[in-house]
Amino acid sequence: MARGEGAEQYAASLLSVKPINTEVKTAKPREQRNRLSVCSKLCYAIGGAPYQITGSALGFFLQIYLLDVAQLDPFYASIILFVGRAWDAVTDPTVGFLVSRSRWTRIGRMMPWILSSTPFAVVTYFLIWYVPPFEQGKVIWYLIFYCLFQSMQTCFHVPYSALTMFISSDHKERDSATAYRMMVEVMGTVLGTAIQGQIVGGGSDCSTKPDVSDSRNSLAYNASGVSLEETKQAYLLASGVISIIYVLCAGVLFFGVKEQKESSHKKSVPLTFRQGLWLVVSHTPYVKLVIGFLFTSLAFMLLEGNFALFITYALGHRNDFQNILLVIMLSGSLTIPLWQWFLTRFGKKTATYFGISWAIPFMILIVCIESNLIMSYLVSVAAGVSVAAAFLLPWSMLPDVVDDFKVKNPDIHGHEALFYSFYVFFIKFASGISLGISTLSLKFADYKTGSCSQPEAVSLTLKVLVSPVPVCLIIVGLLILRTYPIDEERRHGNQKLLQKILDSETDSESEASALGSNV
Repeated sequence: MARGEGAEQYAASLLSVKPINTEVKTAKPREQRNRLSVCSKLCYAIGGAPYQITGSALGFFLQIYLLDVAQLDPFYASIILFVGRAWDAVTDPTVGFLVSRSRWTRIGRMMPWILSSTPFAVVTYFLIWYVPPFEQGKVIWYLIFYCLFQSMQTCFHVPYSALTMFISSDHKERDSATAYRMMVEVMGTVLGTAIQGQIVGGGSDCSTKPDVSDSRNSLAYNASGVSLEETKQAYLLASGVISIIYVLCAGVLFFGVKEQKESSHKKSVPLTFRQGLWLVVSHTPYVKLVIGFLFTSLAFMLLEGNFALFITYALGHRNDFQNILLVIMLSGSLTIPLWQWFLTRFGKKTATYFGISWAIPFMILIVCIESNLIMSYLVSVAAGVSVAAAFLLPWSMLPDVVDDFKVKNPDIHGHEALFYSFYVFFIKFASGISLGISTLSLKFADYKTGSCSQPEAVSLTLKVLVSPVPVCLIIVGLLILRTYPIDEERRHGNQKLLQKILDSETDSESEASALGSNV
């Protein structure tokens, strides 16, 4: 039930029943106002699936698609990946700023952004996976549509993320909805990995036998002319299926979730972009949380961006890489409830230390073992457990930072989207740099576009990118998160203070509505 509906029911009841019964009827909406049904939580969670479905497809497959299907030089592929991510990062705070200044409409303040961006996001996503019939402007083609899609995706995801604060004011309900969301989002990564991997996987005519000569190049790859064309069509088919799912999920979110309107007297003077930036970066808990997860997220993004190439060229499992990726995502989705229970039982900071550090031994093990397919699957199952924690914990802790800010700044309202957008900005900008550098590293290692085998230097480079570098980033991130000041005691204290403020505002609104009805 949206905030303000209780007051309307109260005013309406004054016209038809006795005052003594009116008080009884207003008590129930007040108690149930912040409760969310399972259906509402599921509909809200499904709205997060498009971001993860497209993100996993792009994260795991775009690099190898640009190199081996579009057959771009690694230097140009690195430019596309870096510029696209950097542009995506810049649009996040911009959209967050615009969302924070948006006016309330009859469908909410966040929903118009989500609805209007969906058709453009679908079209641009589809065109990313289309190989144009010309060579000269191919780099410009991918650069334009990758950046356009990232912009449209931002217009969807920033308001969707901020919607967490407007589906309920009860922190338990928000945490529960976030757990539902993370479960569906990890399942979204499974779906994106499955659709993209199972449709396009195994499309190459390269042999996986160890005695095959390594002299094949891109011309040999194209010798039949059939395999490459079929692979191109497979990528288009996968993008078409994902686009349909994108639209369906956006529809479920719109029809299944009601955005709560802020209290009528919760209004602040609109801030400039510079003021909004200072607002979020001057809040110490937010800065420590963002920097800590910046390093840990970079570790997993670096692993994600290079893992398909690593499995294909370093481990030699060319025809199984899509299945290994799927196992990781399935393991992650199944362990989301475990981490939700763990953070409820032992606290979010403790869950962060255990959950994210769990990946370290398996990142080391995957590069130390021989090229053994069974062992690769076992390591992938174990690593997926940590992927689940990396998905759940940042988004579960961000609302606590926003609540802490509200307690310290009770007169500032309506800027929740800024906290979410700047968090995504820092993560995406840094990931763009990491992906650009990692792809450029392959150029220096003499990566051969479209070749069925690569020099030993490429294998060594991929091992470094998926193990030592991510491990170091995780360790740095966890050390920073140790200084994060919002523990369970402070978190619960903030919630009690905010609940008192909410109750007093609700009483004031009800009294004002009752007086207006009497007049």
